[in-house]
Amino acid sequence: MYRPFLIFGVLVLLLASCIPQKKMLYLQAKTDSDTLSSFKNERKIDYRIQPGDNLYVRVVSLDEQTTTLLNPLGSTSSSTTLSSDASVYLNSYTVNEAGYLDFPMTGEIFVKNMNVEEMKEALYEELREYLKEFVVIVKLVNFNITLLGEVNRPGQYKIYQNNINLFEAVSMSGDLTDFANRSTVAIIRQTKTGSKVAYVDMTKRDILMSDYYYLKPNDIVYVTPVKGKQFTFAEFPYGVVFGFISSTILLLNYLK
Repeated sequence: MYRPFLIFGVLVLLLASCIPQKKMLYLQAKTDSDTLSSFKNERKIDYRIQPGDNLYVRVVSLDEQTTTLLNPLGSTSSSTTLSSDASVYLNSYTVNEAGYLDFPMTGEIFVKNMNVEEMKEALYEELREYLKEFVVIVKLVNFNITLLGEVNRPGQYKIYQNNINLFEAVSMSGDLTDFANRSTVAIIRQTKTGSKVAYVDMTKRDILMSDYYYLKPNDIVYVTPVKGKQFTFAEFPYGVVFGFISSTILLLNYLK
């Protein structure tokens, strides 16, 4: 007489331990009235250069000798130029503790608290005294982001583009795991006064308007696990259920 209750209790317990699909979906419309399909978010990275930053700087002119003179770290004849992360680092310029970048022909240029575009314009103005037709290329080398927690491939990733959003970063790590708490994703960001922690909800569509939708250099993304992860199933364990039911029935018949 207790057999149906026992089986029912086991099924309820296992179903309660499964992760609902609703918690695994991104960009959900939480209510029927949520019909907004356009989200405003200015795509810009207002990162300011700080001491210790590494910048890849290249000046290209019509004169090959001048180009070689201004790019001694990465001439066109070098076979290892930009072939690996190490060579990118070695072919970059480091901003010293005082905020200056030492560049050939111009000497030290104060670049602290400038963004990349401002720094490129400042270098261009300095070189105009010596060159007529040339192009200045400046890239931030140390654009790294770190993904930790419930991601398939945690670690530090180098970004070779001007900006990246949260979903692009997550895709680099192979997406979030089934046990990831998508509604509480922590983003640790460095500021002038220290570090700041913000939590975003990737299951809501309004994340597209968040100030943390676009990541900044050296951001750390930590994805927390769902509560009771050790007692939770990502998929319904059919084999465990049917095996337990069969064993229970056999045991009850034996005792009877």
